[in-house]
Amino acid sequence: MTTALTELTGVRHPVVQTGMGWVAGPRLVSATAEAGALGILASATMSTERLRAAVREVASRTYRPFGVNLRADAGDAADRVRVIVEEGVRVASFALAPSRELIARLKDAGVVVIPTVGARRHAEKVAAWGADAVIVQGAEGGGHTGEVATSVLLPQVVDAVDIPVVAAGGFHDGRGLVAALAFGAAGVAMGTRFLLTSDSTVPEAVKARYLAASVGDVTVTRAVDGLPHQMLRTDLVAALERSGRPAALLRAVRHAAAFRKEAGTGWARTVRDGLAMKRGAGLTWSQVLLAANTPMMLRAALVEGRTDAGVMAAGQVAGVIGDLPSCAELVGRIMAEAAATLDRLERGGTE
Repeated sequence: MTTALTELTGVRHPVVQTGMGWVAGPRLVSATAEAGALGILASATMSTERLRAAVREVASRTYRPFGVNLRADAGDAADRVRVIVEEGVRVASFALAPSRELIARLKDAGVVVIPTVGARRHAEKVAAWGADAVIVQGAEGGGHTGEVATSVLLPQVVDAVDIPVVAAGGFHDGRGLVAALAFGAAGVAMGTRFLLTSDSTVPEAVKARYLAASVGDVTVTRAVDGLPHQMLRTDLVAALERSGRPAALLRAVRHAAAFRKEAGTGWARTVRDGLAMKRGAGLTWSQVLLAANTPMMLRAALVEGRTDAGVMAAGQVAGVIGDLPSCAELVGRIMAEAAATLDRLERGGTE
């Protein structure tokens, strides 16, 4: 299936595996790329040195195109861009809108720039700055999320920009891909669906918790870092919601120190990143501090398997996923379902 996304990135299928922290490592990204989709390596939880090593590991596993997800407000964003350029990475994606300067530097080096946005105005801004495409995540998506459903947000953005739009939030099968194409998208991006594959490094016991969840078990809470965050509802999430702000701030101080050690960053850079977050996202100092909770609480569950001490980001589709295919099986199934759906529609919707 050829779309503006496949032509832009060089992948075979218009499907993107998103850059999930602690999840989208070399094994998952290379398996996604080998399946013909666009795998995105998550770099925010890595040091610059570890990022270079991870990029080289993916490249050693596959010759197909892949991408790296960056935090535009990171103090060492320029260093990470240099790694991407020097290592010949095909795509750079961003969780927050990158600056005009970062976009220009990447494009001058031949890197495709695809930011993720949650509002039409943000899509218009990055398009005006030269972004090659944009991923639009609706309220159904996992992790930090907005309030507008994909079915409302997606056509707004498609109508507003002249670059390819990739739909995210609520997608997990071929029918969803066809629906996104009908809205004018050039493909779909999925996080939770790729987390729940046999190629994902998430502990099996944690995957079992996801598979057992119903749609009603997925909730949006501000208890982790003060921002709307979609995840599985657990006893820990309920306890966090009861704990109050002073306890959350104390927990955030401990997590900031732990993440600084894990990511190999000094306190000076940690403070600079906090200032950038405060300016870029309009956060209060208390929200900046609370943001330290997110990476370490995700790590506890998604790496260490400790659901008693960690949280599990999840899109609403977690409640309708019931298996753990390989990436190759998943992508093949999505494309077969899409073809069957299109064929059925051409025949007037009959089975």
